[in-house]
Amino acid sequence: MKITTITSNRDYQRIYRRGRSFVSPALVTYAFKTKNNNLRIGITTSKKVGKAVCRNRSRRVIRAAFSHLNADQNAPFDLIFVARTRTAHCKSYEVERYMKEHLSKLGIIH
Repeated sequence: MKITTITSNRDYQRIYRRGRSFVSPALVTYAFKTKNNNLRIGITTSKKVGKAVCRNRSRRVIRAAFSHLNADQNAPFDLIFVARTRTAHCKSYEVERYMKEHLSKLGIIH
């Protein structure tokens, strides 16, 4: 499954300002409903998470958790997943559980 990514800073800022947010101990999810019928995701990690090794591991864990979910690829949403300090020390199935909870509230997964 090829995941379409969010690349422009303007899109990130719009989603942060106008989107809904869901918070869990290992993950923060921002979601913004769009007019086009494709699902785009973005992953951010700050330097608070740790050094480069921890930040990269956090991104890998989030990407792996998302790929395990059967998310509707035609859902009209832009999603941003923000890693928290705990994300670098979690397994992907733990992050997947939080992600599933957030995405089910949005109706992306059933």
